[in-house]
Amino acid sequence: MSPSPIQGSAGPIESLAEFLVHALELEHESAERYLELAESMEVHHNTQVADLFRQLADMSQTHAREVQDRATGLHLPQIPPWGFKWHCPGSPEVDCGHAKISYLMTTVQVLEIALLNETRSRDFYAWVAIDSPDPEVRALAAEMADEEGGHVLLLDAWINDETERLIEPTEDLDPPNDLG
Repeated sequence: MSPSPIQGSAGPIESLAEFLVHALELEHESAERYLELAESMEVHHNTQVADLFRQLADMSQTHAREVQDRATGLHLPQIPPWGFKWHCPGSPEVDCGHAKISYLMTTVQVLEIALLNETRSRDFYAWVAIDSPDPEVRALAAEMADEEGGHVLLLDAWINDETERLIEPTEDLDPPNDLG
């Protein structure tokens, strides 16, 4: 099977414990990144965006608790950061680059980033559901891909609602210097 755009070349996920470690890392890293962004937006007095990043972090933390509950009784392996089976330096639910991050961003832009991250997460789980040699992993990964697909649909609707209320972004009167 050829590697997917989100899975690395280290091979398939072969056990339920290995899969759950990947799922936990994905959710923990997502929550951590959203909290970092919320704090940054607070510093820049973009409280509406900060609140939304906090809400997204809370959702990721809830998902992490759900995954942790599924892992109860299993011995989870320790995987070093370079040992995860995805291409990004971080997990699929943390956008590889965050080029769209700005202290002037709108709630719609935040939701678009969340949509990208959820789509990548869904695609990762879908790939595991196809690629894993373990039937239990394939079944759980398919279930989680469906759940992430539901998140994608919710975010699409949320973006549409927010777009209708969108106020033009504030002009940056003191933009950063381009040193490139």
